Amino acid sequence: MNNFFEGMSSLEQTYWIIAILGSVIFVVIFALTFIGGGDTDMEADLSDLNGDDGGVGFQFFTFKNVIAFFTIFGWTGIVCVDNQLSSTVTIIVSVIAGLLMMVITSLLFLWMGKMAESGTLRIKNAIGVVGEVYLPIGANRSEIGKIQIKVQGSLRELEAITDDNEELGTNTIIKVLEVVSEELLLVEELSN
Repeated sequence: MNNFFEGMSSLEQTYWIIAILGSVIFVVIFALTFIGGGDTDMEADLSDLNGDDGGVGFQFFTFKNVIAFFTIFGWTGIVCVDNQLSSTVTIIVSVIAGLLMMVITSLLFLWMGKMAESGTLRIKNAIGVVGEVYLPIGANRSEIGKIQIKVQGSLRELEAITDDNEELGTNTIIKVLEVVSEELLLVEELSN
C-alpha cells in the first residue's frame, strides 16, 4: 500500500483515502438498504445526531448523504488531480460534485419513500369493490355480518350491513355501496 502512495502529493493521498473509505461504506449502506437489513437501526441511532427521521420527506443531512458526499468528493478529486487541475479548482469541483450527489441521493430516497405503500387501510377505497359474504348479513340492516374484499392489494375481512330485503348468506357475491362508519360498510347482492 505504501508503494501505491509513494509518488502522490498529500492532496492526492487524501482524496484516495476519502474515496476508498467512502466507497466501501457507501456500498455496504446501499446493499443493506436494498436487502432490508440493519439499515433501519443505523438510521434510528443516528436520527438524534442529524435530524433524520427515517426517510420521511426530503432529507438532506443524513448519514447516507454524508457518505455519498465523501465518496463522490474523493473520486472527483482524484480525477481533477490526475488532470492536473490546481488545488483550489480541485477542491471547488469536488465539493460541488459531492453536494450534487447529496441532492440526488436525497431525491432517490424521497422517491423510494413515496413508492412504498403505507399499509394503512383507507376505508373509502372499498367503495365499488366486489367481494364475498363471509358471515351472513341480516336483511334491512337487522344484523351485522362480515365480508371479504380485496382492498389496496390485500384481502380484508370487514363488517357490513345491507338494505336488501333478504339475508345475504355465506358466499353471496356482494358489491360495496358506501362507508357507513370507519368500521362498517353498506353492501348489496351483486345481480347475476
